[in-house]
Parts: sequence; structure tokens; C-alpha cells
Amino acid sequence: MTKAHILGFPRIGAQRELKFAQEAYWRGDVSAGTLQETGKELRACHWQQQAAAGLDMVTVGDFAWYDQVLNTLALLGALPERFGFDAKHLSLNDYFTAARGSTQHVAMEMTKWFDTNYHYLVPEWTNTTRFDGGIDWLFDELSEAQSAGYIAKVVLLGPLSLLYLGKAKQGLQHKLELLEKLLPAYQAVLQRLQAAGVAWVQIDEPILALDLEQEWLEAFVPVYTRLASQAPDILLATYFESVQERAALLHALPVAGVHIDLVRAPQQLPALLKDWPINRVLSAGLIDGRNIWRADLSSLLESVQVAHVSLGDRLWVSASCSLLHVPVDLASECLMDAEIKDWLAFAVQKMAEINALKKALDGDRQAIASQFDAADKAIRDRRLSSRIHNPLVQKRLAQTTAADAQRSHVFSQRIVQQQQRFQLPLFPTTSIGSFPQTMAIRQARAAYKRGELPHLEYLEAMRSEIRHVVDQQLALDIDVLVHGEPERNDMVEYFGEQLWGYGFTEYGWVQSYGSRCVKPPFIYGDVYRPEEMTVSWSCYAQSLTDRPMKGMLTGPVTMLQWSFVRDDQPRATTALQISLALRDEVGDLEKAGIGMIQIDEPAFREGLPLKRSQWAEYLDWAVHAFKLSSAGVQDQTQIHTHMCYSEFNDILPWIAAMDADVITIETSRSDMKLLDGFGDFAYPNQIGPGVYDIHSPRIPRVSEMQKLLQKARSVIPDRRLWVNPDCGLKTRDWPETIAALKHMVEAAKLLRASVAEDEHSECCQS
Repeated sequence: MTKAHILGFPRIGAQRELKFAQEAYWRGDVSAGTLQETGKELRACHWQQQAAAGLDMVTVGDFAWYDQVLNTLALLGALPERFGFDAKHLSLNDYFTAARGSTQHVAMEMTKWFDTNYHYLVPEWTNTTRFDGGIDWLFDELSEAQSAGYIAKVVLLGPLSLLYLGKAKQGLQHKLELLEKLLPAYQAVLQRLQAAGVAWVQIDEPILALDLEQEWLEAFVPVYTRLASQAPDILLATYFESVQERAALLHALPVAGVHIDLVRAPQQLPALLKDWPINRVLSAGLIDGRNIWRADLSSLLESVQVAHVSLGDRLWVSASCSLLHVPVDLASECLMDAEIKDWLAFAVQKMAEINALKKALDGDRQAIASQFDAADKAIRDRRLSSRIHNPLVQKRLAQTTAADAQRSHVFSQRIVQQQQRFQLPLFPTTSIGSFPQTMAIRQARAAYKRGELPHLEYLEAMRSEIRHVVDQQLALDIDVLVHGEPERNDMVEYFGEQLWGYGFTEYGWVQSYGSRCVKPPFIYGDVYRPEEMTVSWSCYAQSLTDRPMKGMLTGPVTMLQWSFVRDDQPRATTALQISLALRDEVGDLEKAGIGMIQIDEPAFREGLPLKRSQWAEYLDWAVHAFKLSSAGVQDQTQIHTHMCYSEFNDILPWIAAMDADVITIETSRSDMKLLDGFGDFAYPNQIGPGVYDIHSPRIPRVSEMQKLLQKARSVIPDRRLWVNPDCGLKTRDWPETIAALKHMVEAAKLLRASVAEDEHSECCQS
């Protein structure tokens, strides 16, 4: 019989129960015991849902209090030594300190999980890193599942991916040097799982989908030869891209099964089936674990029939990757348009689709005939719906030319006019966009959306907050202001709500990092802007001050990446449709007198394909999309963009090609190391490297910011260096924000004074 399983389930809860429990614990409102009880209830619920969906085993080890990579470090006893924690007696408070920082500790660096919008905490590897074993949370969770009567498959992040995804520090020459110390820790975990009666362990090695160096590839066979010797059956899981070129390696591995992603790379199945080892399981990732569209069950069944004939009960069916990346349950969506709702599937529904494919493969098609019929109808109705295509949008896009994506003059000419217009000091200070969103702001927005708050009262509530934000920035003496974005629920959802072609959910939350959850909109049709979206807010804010006020927009690539995107046309086409909508908004902001317009692209690198051979195609259309949205302005209008939590060095030519006048980037957690590439490349435009981490409650000292700015000066010329936080301040509270920004402004002023003094001394000496 075919087996059905999943690689992982969303951990946050259908109503974000984990988020609220985490934040209550951080505030001191609840005890660690209360938080742990919430986690236990969520795990029990998720296992019950997996069993009810007809899966053959539940997945244990996919739950994390903050991040699965951090969980792996805690399990192995390998948290960064600088924290000084007792690995075997790690408390929840210790765990969260590593993730979020404290007054004594800088948080671990955070970056994107491959090409998703999930952020993981980056391991810190040194010559003295230890793997002597840590806390037993995984084994406690296994005991919970077994006590409830479930057959449990345990999931672990693989040792090679764990090493690869970390950073070598303090003299460590190569991360693979740690392998001999790491493997005994994995062997000990696997032996304990075997002793506990676990039959299958899923070990995730997503780096197999990357362009790996030969030394990493050569490590796989010896590593898994050692691990498999005393362990449950190992299912090696790959995802996010094809591993077709690794077929010989995968065939040689001494594992009991391999999982492949047949959503991202359906073409790899024939190559991997050829000479597939006898008695080896193939887990087929048929259901999309990263998007919310209902599956075409009939087509998927047909696509996997050859594999079923070849493998029989050695074929398993699953989602392409962990369901961490999709919302929990479509049944919660009571207000959604019925026609569109019928096109969608969330995690719970995807498990039902997996089970339907299992039953169909096992010859029980009659039992799920109605499910297949409903899926066939939904696919057909979506394809034929009049909501999907807009001839006006398609015609306009077809008429765009390369000239539409070019500024009138090069940066060296534009900057002269911009300096004359804005008269900014050396090292101008600014923020990224959002300011703290208090409970009062959220309640006012929610009441307005429910129709309980009249429009004029809502308008005044938002304007009152904008006045407050502007007053605070003026009191801090910040040079370039923002309006704070109190009217915005989310940087993508806010714009999507005002664009045709976008759909929305009430409870479609997914985890971005820690307790940070986002509710991505979904793009189901051609995108069009019917009217202005931000102009009135920006104009009101600008009316309160003579200082420059940035207009704030979310860029086309980020609007694409942070939405669930339609799968019936190329992603590039959808991105360019968004670009044209944003181009109209940029033009209206400029006409209204807004002289600085920030078009944020934090997801620019996130969209980069995992295979380098596909980079150029993506980067070319992504750059074109940004420039199409931004290039229609006059030289004296300054275009900003913001990027965060990504490595940029290998794509700097394309970032430069975006031709933003000012780019702000996240650099504080990396101690400005992310900035090095910009210096080596001689990035030509202005840069604002973040001088403090907004994802941590910790308030850095002025001296720390000065130190970071001095490092930035070694890379970026003074006349092109801006001073700003790493990211928006939406998630922080006001006391933290004021204190941190006060230190930031003071650091910038001290640096200006230092430079002026140096210049004066040089002048006197000459």
C-alpha cells in the first residue's frame, strides 16, 4: 500500500496561538509552564489533524519555539559559545535570548531559508564549537506522540545542511572541519530514536538542491554510511529544486528512502526512477507546499502512474516540502468569496489531497471520486473565470519598451540636483518606514474595517498618529522623515487590498520568524491600480514639516514574492503588471510634491533561483520590474529602496543596475560584514547600512553604532553614507524606538563633528 505523509506542519496554530503565547511570555505575563502547555496543545492538535487526514504517520520534530535550526543547535548542544549557556540545562529564556538578544547579548544573525520568506537563525561555527548534546525537547515531544498512540516519523535537519547553512567564525578555515565532531552527536540522537521504537527518521538535506562544491558532495556517502549503521530507516528529504543531477549520488546513499520535490521540478522524476535501487522508497512531493492553489488531482495522478507501476508500495506521496509555508486551514475562511475559495487549499486541505492521491494509487478511486470530481471542476472553473484576465492590463504591458525602464540621466548627474534640492548634512539620518503599531492603532483599523468606526473618525485617528510620528522624529532631529504607516496592516497586504487581481484571507497566517506572522494576499488575476493608494497620507505628513518626507511603497518583486502567486502565467509577467501599477503611484506621488520615494525590495534576493544557471534570467526581469516602477520620475526626485537579511555580494551588478539613488540594507547582526561586497564592487550610488537590529528589544549604545559607522566608512565614501536602522520599526514599542533612534542620531552627529574636525585640521596643515 502507498504511504502518505508530510514533511512538516505549520507550528503557529490556526489562530496564531503560539505567537500570542510567546509574546505573553516575553512580556512576563505568563510563565514558562503556560507557554509549554500551549505548545503541547498545539502539537496534539496537529498530530490529530494529520491522523484524521488519513496520513500513515505523524511528523514529530517540526515544532519549534522560534526556529527549527535553533532547535537543532539546542538538541546538539551547539548554541554559540558567546552566550555561555549550559547546553544540557538550556532554559526557554536562554533559547529566546539566542534568538532575540538581550541587554548583554547580541542576537544570532538571521537570514532567509533558501528562497522562501521564512527566516532561520544562522549557526555560528568556531574551532571550539562543541556538540556534546543538549536539551531533550525532541524526545519529550516524541513521547507525547507515542503516548497518544500515533506512529511517529521524526524529522531532523541533516548534518551537512546544518554545517553549510552556518557561518565560520574566529579562525575556522572550513565548516567541514567540524564534521568529525558533529557526527557522533547525530549518531547519539539516532540511536536514542531507534531505542525509542521510531521506525523512520526524515533527515532534511535541502542543500542537495544547490550548486554544491565537490567537497560537500563527496561528504554525503561517508556521512550517511556512518549514520545509517545504527539508526531507524532514514528518509533523506530534498526540496525546493531538482536534484536530478545528483541521481548517481542519491542512488549510492545507504538510506531507506529519498524525498524529491515534484512541484518545483517535475521533470526530475524519470531520471531518478532510472536504476532506482531495489527496496528504496521514493517519496514524491506532489502537492505544492509553498502555494495555496487547489491541486489538479487528475493530472498529478497521471504524472506519477509510471512511478507507481515501477515502485509499487515503495512509492510514498507527500507535499513538495514542509507545509510550514502555507496557512493552516481554509475552513476558517468564512467571509471569502465562494468562487475563489473553491480554488484554494491550505495545510489541512493539502493533507486531504495527499490522502486522495494515496487512495487513488491503491485502486480505491471510487472512495474519493467526489473529491477528484470537485478538484476537476475547480480547476476548470478557475481557468475559465472572467476574473482572471484584464485585456487593458495585457495591452499596456505589451506596449512597454526598454526606454520606460531608464532614468533620464545617470546617478552622477541626478545626485547634483538632489543635493541642491534637499540640502542634507553629511551622514543623513532616516528610518526605513514603519513606526510602532500600538494596540490603539490596530484596534482603530480593525473597527474601521468592521464598519464600527466612521470614516472621518478613522481618518483623524490615523492623522493623529502621523502627527505623533512626525513630532517624535523632529524632536529627535532626524533628517529625512517618514509618516510611520499607521494605516497599513502589512507592507504587501495593504497595497494588495487596493489593487485588482489580489485576494485576501482572514486567517491565512504563516510564520516569517519567531512570533512574526504574515498574512500574504494571493494573486489570482491580472493586476491593476484603480486609484491612488498612498498619496493622501504622504501629502498630509509632508504638510507637517519642511524636512523631506519619504513616500513609502512596496516594490514589485516583493509584492510578488510575499504573495501567493498565480500559477497560470510566468511570474515575470505578474511582476511587470505590478510594476505598472506602482509606476502610476510613483508618478502621482511626484506630482503631489513628494521628493523622495522609497520602493522597498527586501525580497529581491529571496526570489533568486537556487541554481546559478537560472540566475541571469530571474535577475534580468527582476531588475527590469523595479526600474519600470521607478524610472518615470525627474532627476531631482530621489528613489530609495530597502533590502534586508540577504547576502548580496554575488548579485551586486544587478543591484547596481536597479539604479536606486539610495539603498538601505540590513548589516548590524553581521557586524557590517554584509557591506564588504559593496566596497569591493565599488557600488556607485548612496548606501544606508543599518546600524542597529530592530528585531531585538536590545537598545545598542552610541559607541556601538559609532563603531559600525566607522566600519562602514572604510567601505563607503562619506558623501554617499546614510545612517538608519536595519528595518522598519513596526514590531518595536515606543520607548525602545525613541531610545535607539536617539542613540542613532547622536552617533551620526558625533561622526559629522569628527569629520569636520579632521577636515579643519587638514585645512590648517595645508
